[in-house]
Amino acid sequence: MKVEHQIRTFESILKAYKHDMPLHRFLPNYYKQHKKMGSSDRRWASRYVYSYFRLGTSFQSLDHVEKLGIADFLCNETDSLIVAKVLPELTAQQSLSKIEKVNLIKAKYPDFELSQLFPLSGYLSPGIDQQEFQLSHLTQPDVFIASTEKNSSEIEEIFIDLGIHYRRIGKTTLAFPNSTKLEMLIPKNIAYRIQDLSSQTTADFMDPKPFEYWWDCCAASGGKSLLLHQKEPKIQLLVSDNRESMINNLNSRFAEFGIKKYQAKVLDLLLNNDQILHNYVFDGIVLDIPCTGSGTWGRTPEMLTSFEERKIEQFNQLQKSISGNVVKYLKIGKPLIYITCSVFKKENEDIIQYLVENFPLKLEQMQTIKGYTEKADSMFVARLIKQ
Repeated sequence: MKVEHQIRTFESILKAYKHDMPLHRFLPNYYKQHKKMGSSDRRWASRYVYSYFRLGTSFQSLDHVEKLGIADFLCNETDSLIVAKVLPELTAQQSLSKIEKVNLIKAKYPDFELSQLFPLSGYLSPGIDQQEFQLSHLTQPDVFIASTEKNSSEIEEIFIDLGIHYRRIGKTTLAFPNSTKLEMLIPKNIAYRIQDLSSQTTADFMDPKPFEYWWDCCAASGGKSLLLHQKEPKIQLLVSDNRESMINNLNSRFAEFGIKKYQAKVLDLLLNNDQILHNYVFDGIVLDIPCTGSGTWGRTPEMLTSFEERKIEQFNQLQKSISGNVVKYLKIGKPLIYITCSVFKKENEDIIQYLVENFPLKLEQMQTIKGYTEKADSMFVARLIKQ
């Protein structure tokens, strides 16, 4: 039977996956090693594996097949063979809302609690709606692109002509289902960048002025620097990261967008960099700091079961060290923009409290960006002014 074949494939993938790389990288490698799998087999396998991990720590006493049936029912609106096998009485309810389906499952499995979908709910920032946030993990977030107003309109026309679903958000942002093959549909001569909606929203906390000197100190591939440059093309930039590979990626990305006037350095912000930065002082610092990434686990649901609780405290200490090391390079009266893609209070509000209490910084504004209401990542951003 076809469903038995799907189950064997699912179990084979589950056994092979060791949580040593993101699932979105592991699956393509697995499919390359199993070339007899057709496109339909790969599509169903990916759906099943992602759905399974979205259940977090729930249903641990059940076997993999029963848990998979529950997962596929909760996470998808279209029928599947596994739901028909495990939950035949619920196949007609597949298109109900998430909360309606959760209630049906809870009626059948009384020990199930919504909090099991996100096992570290006790650490959440106070601004998070726990039920809505937990439910969001049953849905794959959208992919968001940012572009100029002109290019965004051109891209929109392409998808209208193709009859492909999308959402417009503002003048320069479009959202698509995660499976959309953007690189195959958008011509190479139309410039755009993939950047989560919440990440784009952090730009509201930045106000660069012409010729000001800003430091994007944990720049990675330069997403926040692109936001700065978009708001003020005449800005002067220093970008740094502790990984040379990231700086190389950033250089390529900047070249793609025609950004030439900037400096790039490989810096470890846990060290004393005074010898390198002794004559630097900045009009603004963007600190998109290393974190648990817990606000992005809707995209990487394997983290719901592989993340170790002790790492929250480790990141808290790391963030205190890095934050303290960059403040001295900020001009008086100028902003430090603190950003995480975490939903944990220890990485967000607690760090802001530490900075205000231990450094000449005054909190001007902070916000939990609730991406779970927009099928996006959730983030935290704060703007502090040096006194």
